Amino acid sequence: MALKQAYRLSDEADRLIDEYIAAHSDPEPDYLRRVTRETALHVINPRMMSGHIQGRILCMFVSMLRPQRVLEIGTFSGYSALSMAEALPDGAELHTIEIDDEMEDFIRAQFASVPHGSRITLHIGDALEVIPRLGGQFDLVFIDADKRLYDSYFDLVLPLLPPGGIILADNTLWDGKVLLDNPPSGDHQTLAIKAFNDRVAADPRVSRVILPLRDGLTIIRKL
Repeated sequence: MALKQAYRLSDEADRLIDEYIAAHSDPEPDYLRRVTRETALHVINPRMMSGHIQGRILCMFVSMLRPQRVLEIGTFSGYSALSMAEALPDGAELHTIEIDDEMEDFIRAQFASVPHGSRITLHIGDALEVIPRLGGQFDLVFIDADKRLYDSYFDLVLPLLPPGGIILADNTLWDGKVLLDNPPSGDHQTLAIKAFNDRVAADPRVSRVILPLRDGLTIIRKL
């Protein structure tokens, strides 16, 4: 009983901290609030969306880095792409890849609803097939797609970054399951995230840090 009570207190503390962070960060723009509503109404599993605070962090990264080309792997409903495109410098571009073709009309409608949506190019298909066709370098890559393929995405995009280029990998704490010493053999996503985290931590080509933001956000810088 004491343990259950401790978990309840922890959950309440987390909720209050989240509210405090939101109250003391830049407010969510009205257009993204609309994307949040539309996603909740029309998209399965809206929890997968980046949301207010992560969206503001992505926007802040783009504001600081001033990238000319951004790549996003995993568009979902378009919230994160729009958050990054909001801060793109003039002449910059963002490419985003979504494997679920049933999301295409919804995503395009979100991008068309705001002027900076024109900076985004949506690609529908398997990222492992799309990325080699894009050509050129990317200054910033945001990975938020199939967790089982994070290693493959990393292998594909690292050569496309210049020295100092940044990869942001989402969900790298995976609801705390990364702490499991022996995840069930059928839990392929947990196993893949653990393997990805271990690999990045040991890779001499990059520096890295995990932020305990929502479900974990790893910042990876190419050396």
